[in-house]
Amino acid sequence: MSTRQVSDRNDPVIENREQLAAPMIKGEKPRADWRIGTEHEKLVFKISDHHAPSYGEPGGIRDLLLALRDFGWEPVEEIGPGGTANVIAMAGDDGTVSLEPAGQLELSGAPLVNLHQTCDETGRHLDQVKAVGARTGTGFLGLGMWPDKARADLPIMPKGRYAIMLRHMPRVGSLGLDMMLRTCTIQVNLDYGSEADMVQKFRTSLALQPLATALFANSPFTEGKPNGFLSYRSHIWSDTDPHRTGMLPFVFEDGFGYDRYVEYMLDVPMYFVFRDGQYIDAAGQSFRDFLAGKLPALPGELPRMSDWVDHLSTAFPEVRLKSFLEMRGADGGPWNRICALPAFWVGLLYDQGALDAAWDLVKGWDMDGRELLRSSVPKLGLDAPIPGGGTLRDIARDVLAISRAGLNARGQLSRIGETEAGFLSPLDEIVASGKVPAQRLLDKYHGEWGGDISRVYEESF
Repeated sequence: MSTRQVSDRNDPVIENREQLAAPMIKGEKPRADWRIGTEHEKLVFKISDHHAPSYGEPGGIRDLLLALRDFGWEPVEEIGPGGTANVIAMAGDDGTVSLEPAGQLELSGAPLVNLHQTCDETGRHLDQVKAVGARTGTGFLGLGMWPDKARADLPIMPKGRYAIMLRHMPRVGSLGLDMMLRTCTIQVNLDYGSEADMVQKFRTSLALQPLATALFANSPFTEGKPNGFLSYRSHIWSDTDPHRTGMLPFVFEDGFGYDRYVEYMLDVPMYFVFRDGQYIDAAGQSFRDFLAGKLPALPGELPRMSDWVDHLSTAFPEVRLKSFLEMRGADGGPWNRICALPAFWVGLLYDQGALDAAWDLVKGWDMDGRELLRSSVPKLGLDAPIPGGGTLRDIARDVLAISRAGLNARGQLSRIGETEAGFLSPLDEIVASGKVPAQRLLDKYHGEWGGDISRVYEESF
């Protein structure tokens, strides 16, 4: 989730519903201005005993963040209860390094022109955190979920919005706290040129999101043992909060566009309002009431545009619309797979021929079949059933071929003349072998590791 630094008291007040589509309309860009924004999270552990470090302990999360000043990053602070200033992120040319609720470290990368730049950015970040980790005795795991930690084993970061969410999650689902505390993901944020372009990209990527989940499935362990899933992280979303997750059937209905997404977001309950550097608890309250000046948390006050932008970041469907589209289906993973996720989606969505081909592949799927695919993929991976018969395995090679054609058509060359298509290689290997990352981890667990889950720490970044 985004890191707020100012209260935006001077933002325009929202006086009518028509203003709510403004962030989405503002996101429209000509093709030449389309960019790639990649986010990736990693689990942080102390090398000495594998515990998850707290925020304030020596060599802990706060020290890790501040050590990034050596590489030109600048602290972002939030004022906590009692006036304490907490460093919650670091800002720099490569975006923002921020904290997830239990200290998972995230790079929200800068908007970049091509995947060669994305992979350079990723490499710089990982080199920097490894250098900091060497000084602080800290290591990093590229997985979709903590393999051996219970909720009680994990620290809580001092960030105002997280305190509100941690209180609210158990009211609406049984796994929301696991989502916050125990999971990691890779995401990519992509642009659109018009409302019609957004709709085609949203529908295509939402239908194919389960394939990304399968290819990146990397969370087969819970509290030291196999959990029966290949992507338990993906399963967690099925019981986090039904009001703000899922496959969004309305996206595939006639007439879908900005206005229909606004209606959906107005039905998503709020979490908070940010005022004067503080998060005010509005969990479960209605943005519709806010528009009428009847929000219980701020009676008589109307929302500002920044409140709506914040609210857009509190829904968690498989694909999310803000002023760009977010691909949200993938588990966290090691360095060599981070660049593969944006490559997969850029190839499918940023070339019109590839986008048309990908949509042709899935446009005949019915909603029941899409929902069955989404619910099956956390356990079955590439063996999950697709609408009309067959499995994801049957279309994976074709989808990668479409993505590769799209990347080649973009003609974005590296310094040595290579196209972006090479970043798909890890996914080609997965499809060729028939084994997703989680299955390879399970093979090691049952084989060379001899059931010793601590060996997973040797597989760190």
